[in-house]
Amino acid sequence: MADFYEDTIAAAATAMTPSGIGIVRISGKDAFSVADRVYRGKADKKLADQKANTIHYGFIMDQGQLVDEVLVMLMKAPHSYTGEDTVEIDCHGGVLAMRKVLEAVLRSGARPAEPGEFTKRAFLNGRLDLSQAEAVMDVISAKNDYALKSSLSQLKGSVTGMIREIREKLIYEIAHIESALDDPEHISLEGYADSLNRVVGEQKKKIEKLLSTFDQGKMIREGIKTVILGKPNAGKSSLLNLLAGEEKAIVTEIAGTTRDVLEENVNIQGITLRILDTAGIREASNKVEQIGIERAKEHASDADLILYVVDSSIPLDENDSQILDLIRNKKSIVLLNKNDLEPAVTAEMLEKVTQFPVISISARENEGIDRLEELIKNLFFQGDISFNDEIYITNIRHKKALETALESLTFVENSIADQMPEDFYSIDLMGAYEALGSILGESLGENLVNEIFSKFCTGK
Repeated sequence: MADFYEDTIAAAATAMTPSGIGIVRISGKDAFSVADRVYRGKADKKLADQKANTIHYGFIMDQGQLVDEVLVMLMKAPHSYTGEDTVEIDCHGGVLAMRKVLEAVLRSGARPAEPGEFTKRAFLNGRLDLSQAEAVMDVISAKNDYALKSSLSQLKGSVTGMIREIREKLIYEIAHIESALDDPEHISLEGYADSLNRVVGEQKKKIEKLLSTFDQGKMIREGIKTVILGKPNAGKSSLLNLLAGEEKAIVTEIAGTTRDVLEENVNIQGITLRILDTAGIREASNKVEQIGIERAKEHASDADLILYVVDSSIPLDENDSQILDLIRNKKSIVLLNKNDLEPAVTAEMLEKVTQFPVISISARENEGIDRLEELIKNLFFQGDISFNDEIYITNIRHKKALETALESLTFVENSIADQMPEDFYSIDLMGAYEALGSILGESLGENLVNEIFSKFCTGK
């Protein structure tokens, strides 16, 4: 795979925004010669003649004109991110400076890199397996501390190690069966079914354990979809603003101010909440409000968490009954708001009509929020998330592959129970082996590989 690509690519590896330093990356067999066409050092030295893992001070020139003062880092194949000769030009981080350096490099023989092409080359050159390559993008897009730790764990090979361990067990059994079928005189399969059944059961448990982490892993990666429900003027938008730490939603004394869904990512104790502030639930006074209410109900139906805000100064009514019916089977927390006013509803009253935990808060006075944050953490992560030994599956592609492998191993168990011939075992064991291999990128079509890397950012 090392010679899969014959051309040399380049792209800005840092964001095109005003900053102190910007990096333009060049990778491919002609990376050094491309860089030499634009680089001028003090002693007219050629970068191609320099040692690997060295940094050189000089200037970028383009068509006889000075472009920028730079530092140039050299990495030689296979000891680079892509496994190819790589040059990284550290220039000034201004948008214009970076663009002009990149343009000079492209004019000198490199072509623009496609999104994710550097990491794709790292995968194709064997520097990363596919699960690690996907973790690179997860590291870049991590929204909270836990997502970052999970992605870094996967990048270091936590998922890879577990998958390879299971595959090694399966391929051993496949080889044993095939060898016995080819040479029955010397290799006996007598009593083998019981032994295989134990091995299959053990590998199923490992896969089931990985699958059991997906829901938490998905929330760690994408955030907990949290929908704020309540009657108009209950304090939903005030709660969103308080959690966000700034005025994200318009708050007025006029009931029904919020007409559409407002989404905001909020980080609490290392966990991301994808909070959706919604229109107040009541009999709509007009078509626009009715649309907002319907959208609120739709989002509530697939929410991970409902924050049901109750105005403690107003008695419960049929609108509250409607909301309780809506969230009956959802993970929910009832927030008794405006506890600084004369109460018409108490926590004891709410506990009689709902099975959900009730917290007394004041969005205006910032009271009760610490308890809310702790309760959310306990609801979803039993109060803590540990990355010492736990491996979290966060990728839906990985989940589907694990489910396919689990199904194939169940077929093996069924074949053993039905006393089927041994070649039936081998077929389904190979199905599980290949499904697990797709996680690592060891049995994937080119189209799927291209689809995965097309989601990466340019320059990575």
